[in-house]
Amino acid sequence: MTAYGIDRIKNTIPHRGEILLVDRVTQVTPGESLTALKAVSGNEPCYAPLGQDAAAADYAYPTSLVIESWAQSAVLLSVWENPNPDVLAGKVELAGAINEVAFGVRVHPGDVLEHRVRLVKSVDETAILAGETYSAGREVLRISSFVVALRDVSELLPAPDRALSKA
Repeated sequence: MTAYGIDRIKNTIPHRGEILLVDRVTQVTPGESLTALKAVSGNEPCYAPLGQDAAAADYAYPTSLVIESWAQSAVLLSVWENPNPDVLAGKVELAGAINEVAFGVRVHPGDVLEHRVRLVKSVDETAILAGETYSAGREVLRISSFVVALRDVSELLPAPDRALSKA
């Protein structure tokens, strides 16, 4: 089984720096499923405000970042065969609706998130995905549906800029 590292991830989605929340893809079947990993570190920016006297519970990884990390894994699956990391040209991935989100155990620094994503349906340039996140065999997150749409970046410019881009 081939694992894909940060180089392949950066060549597939445009996320960079602190907002890139996927470390490795361990399994991918294009058009079907993907499994990705995110290691939670005590050096995450979300922990920077915590003082020396922070309680262990204060180090629970924010659920919003668990969702974002899973969503990045979903986007990876939806564009795996047609990567486009340049959001200034071509297509850009837009997150749409997310439904029936359920949370399980909380994770902390030292835990590894395992995101499992399945493609439910794909129509034109819109994908519906579902999946779960686990850590050490315990469910952290479950998402029943997540919509990702590819759109030409020129469609997203404000109206005056859009007219200039067509000139």
